[in-house]
Amino acid sequence: MDARPIRRFRPVRALLVLGVSLCSVIAAAADRSSTADAHARYRQERALCLSGQSNQDRATCLREAGAALAETRRGGLGDSSPDYVRNAHQRCERLPDGDRRACDERMQGQGTTSGSAAAGGIYRELVTREVAAPDVVNPAADAASATAR
Repeated sequence: MDARPIRRFRPVRALLVLGVSLCSVIAAAADRSSTADAHARYRQERALCLSGQSNQDRATCLREAGAALAETRRGGLGDSSPDYVRNAHQRCERLPDGDRRACDERMQGQGTTSGSAAAGGIYRELVTREVAAPDVVNPAADAASATAR
């Protein structure tokens, strides 16, 4: 058997091993970064709890912050942006068609927003102006109805 074909694949094999190694290093760095982000978020939430500015009592707030950190470590909490979009759309699904369209527009950020969860609710308002078509007057029909009387 000739050894030359095997030598041809050595650079390819070396590149493959290098690529796999780089991917594992990048994945480990991303994991450390997300863990650091989770700890930073926990510290912020904990400080908010201790300051008394959350809308929960201190014990509940601290317990929730710790639970969120633990869930993030397990991989259960991540970017929930798709969930927010889906939840906002589901909020509007049971409304009649015209109201549903306006609700979807408000949930997408159109209009004005005021209030907060801590104050008891968020009020979203979208003003839509509709111009009614003018009444068309038919002079011939009006004259015919006047003479018939």
